[in-house]
Amino acid sequence: MPSRFADLKREIRDSIPSFEVKVTDAWTRLLAQLKESTAEIAREDSSIIPQVKFSDLEKLSESEIQNIKRRGSLVIKDVVDDADAAAWKTVLGEFAKANPDVKGVPADDPQFFMLYWTKPQVEARAHPNVLAASAWLNKLYHLKDGAEVEGVDLETPLTYADRYRIRRPGIAWDVHPPHVDGGTIERWEDPNFRACFADILNGRFEKHDPYDLQGRLDSRSSLYGRPNQASIFRTFQGWLAMSETAPGEGTLKVFPDVLLSNAYLILRPFFRPKANVSQDDLLSPESWQFDVDDSGFPGIFPRDGGFAGPRPTPELHPHLQLDKTMISVPKVYPGDMVFWHCDVIHSVEQEHKGKGDSAVMYIPAVPSTPQNLGYVQRQKEAFLQGLPPPDFPKTGPEGQFIGSGKEDHIVGPAGRKAMGFMV
Repeated sequence: MPSRFADLKREIRDSIPSFEVKVTDAWTRLLAQLKESTAEIAREDSSIIPQVKFSDLEKLSESEIQNIKRRGSLVIKDVVDDADAAAWKTVLGEFAKANPDVKGVPADDPQFFMLYWTKPQVEARAHPNVLAASAWLNKLYHLKDGAEVEGVDLETPLTYADRYRIRRPGIAWDVHPPHVDGGTIERWEDPNFRACFADILNGRFEKHDPYDLQGRLDSRSSLYGRPNQASIFRTFQGWLAMSETAPGEGTLKVFPDVLLSNAYLILRPFFRPKANVSQDDLLSPESWQFDVDDSGFPGIFPRDGGFAGPRPTPELHPHLQLDKTMISVPKVYPGDMVFWHCDVIHSVEQEHKGKGDSAVMYIPAVPSTPQNLGYVQRQKEAFLQGLPPPDFPKTGPEGQFIGSGKEDHIVGPAGRKAMGFMV
C-alpha cells in the first residue's frame, strides 16, 4: 500500500482523543467476544442463518428481527413462484446458446455471465414480491432519534442491475474468496464512510449500529472509479435462486456476525502481532500491539487503478477463524432469495459437489436516496442504450444480443419507478 496510508492512520489517531488507549482496550474486549461468537458460529453451522417465509415478513417478532440484524443474513423463502424462477433459468440458458459472443467467467466456458439486461433479469427485478422484500430489508435501517432526511425513502426500493450465474457441478471456483463489497480503503479514507464506524473507532464497538443510516447516505464507496466497485448504497446484497442449491453445491457462505466482524475489520489495521509470537499464542490480546507506522490495511490491496478488498484471510485476520466460521447458507429452492448485509463477509463455495446447476440472479436491496437516484438515472440511460451499467466494465453493447430485455418488460408501476422511469 502507498506510504500515504500510514499518514491516514495517524490522521485518524490524531482526530480522536486518547485514541490509542481507547482502541487498545476495545481490542482486548473484542477478541474475547469474537472467541465466544466464532465458537457459536462453528457449532451452529447453517442453522444459525435465519430463514423466513416471504408471507411472514410482516409477522416476525422483535426477537426474530433482532436475530436477523445481528446475523446480517437471511433466506427468504417463496418470494417468487417456483415455476417462474425455474423458467427464467431456462430462458437464460437459451440466451447464452443463442448469443455465443456473451462474455463470462471462465472465459472458455462461461458460467458467471457479464450480462445485465436479459429479459428474465429485467422481469425479476420488477417483480412485486422482489421489490416488497427489498423494501422490508431497507426498513431495517434507520436514522438515530427518528430523524428524517429529505429525499430518503426506505419504502421505495430501487433497482441495481447486476449479473447472474449458472454454475455447473464439478468446476472449481476460486474467484469469490471471503470478502466485503461496497467500499475498500474508502471505509477509512472517506470521512463520511468512516463516520459509519465512529463508535468502533472511539473504542465503543458494542454501541456500533450496522443499520444506522448516518454516514451511509453520503458515503463515497468508489473514490477511484475502479470497475466492479459499487458506487451506490445497497442495504443488503442478494440473489434470487433459480435452482435447488444446498450446502456443498456451490452456494454462498457468510460470516454471520456483522457487529463483531465490522469491529474487527475496522480496528485490525491499527494492530500488528508482536515479534516472535508463536502460532499457539497468536489469538491472545497480549500478542498484539498498537501500530500506526505501517501503511498496510490488511486485506486491502491495489487493483485496477484503485483498491480491492477487504479480503480477510486466516493469516491476516486470525481471530475470525474463517476456516470454521464461513457458513454455507441453508438449502434453497427456485424462487427463494438470499440476502446479506452490505458489510457482511461473504464468499462462494469453491466446490460444487451437487448434480445440477447452481443458478442465481444477483438482486440487491437498494433504498431511494438522492445519491442512489442519481445512479439509477445513469443506469436507466445505459439500459435504454443496451450498455453495461455505470459501475461495471464496458464490455460492449449488450442490446445487440438476441432476446435482450426491453422497457416494456418492466411490468408494473413499482418496477418502473425502481428503474428510474417516472410513473
